[in-house]
Amino acid sequence: MTDTDRGVGMTAWTGPGSDEWGDDVYQPQRDQAADPEEQLDAEDSLDDSGLDDLLDRGYSPPERPLAVDDRGTTASEQHTGESLESRLAREVPDTSETADEGTEDLAGGARGDLEGGDGELSDTEVGTDRAGRLTQQGDGHVPSALTAQDVGIDGAAASAEEAAMHVVPDPEDQP
Repeated sequence: MTDTDRGVGMTAWTGPGSDEWGDDVYQPQRDQAADPEEQLDAEDSLDDSGLDDLLDRGYSPPERPLAVDDRGTTASEQHTGESLESRLAREVPDTSETADEGTEDLAGGARGDLEGGDGELSDTEVGTDRAGRLTQQGDGHVPSALTAQDVGIDGAAASAEEAAMHVVPDPEDQP
């Protein structure tokens, strides 16, 4: 291959020579390689999603490392631990408008079932009485309804699913 085949000394073409291209790859001609008239219009491009809401568009995180230089990234720092003061200094406060929303419970008191707003959220739709073993009436092959009957506590310990079930009173029975 000569220098003129490679385009050495010419300013129009700086790409590889024709024999340096791959065989099974689309090879644009020299006049088509960077033609600005072939650019797509805005309505034909895929850049505009046409969605107004940011949550509908999705989020792509920035392509940069996060917290690589922070304390606790090496084994010795993880072993020695970190003081509470330095952990609190790294904390970023939530300054959004919705940060203070929802701090009141439905009943008007502080959030939570303990004094000062701590503890579990109080929910009027969850009963306080724990259900025992639940069974559904019928032959079990065809679900007749989405309700089940409490038949009492089983002799063994309850599974996690059974322990999470609580009896919810009917709305007309609630005060």
